[in-house]
Amino acid sequence: MIIMERSVQGSVTITNHLTQKVLIVHCRSKDNDLGAHAVDVGATIHWSFGPNLFGGTLFWCKLAVQDKRISFVAYEQGVENRGIWFVHDDGVYGTHTTVFLKAAWTRP
Repeated sequence: MIIMERSVQGSVTITNHLTQKVLIVHCRSKDNDLGAHAVDVGATIHWSFGPNLFGGTLFWCKLAVQDKRISFVAYEQGVENRGIWFVHDDGVYGTHTTVFLKAAWTRP
């Protein structure tokens, strides 16, 4: 008998570093809609997930603050990223070996 243990494959962390603004975070994958969450200044939202044996795990997020919006891929299986994001007044920053600007705010 073969027993396959579900191990943690990945995780996503989004931290609100905005100046005195509540951040609305709505993330989803093809199979899971995590819903919209209000994240206070200095607070973090985090989730982890198990492996997709066929590959292709992808989470994308829409962020909103006042009249500004950002959409970006927060995690993609097979693409080297840490899934760690910091939201600032000028956009979303991620980390790998260095900090980089992933997306800038837009107005609808």
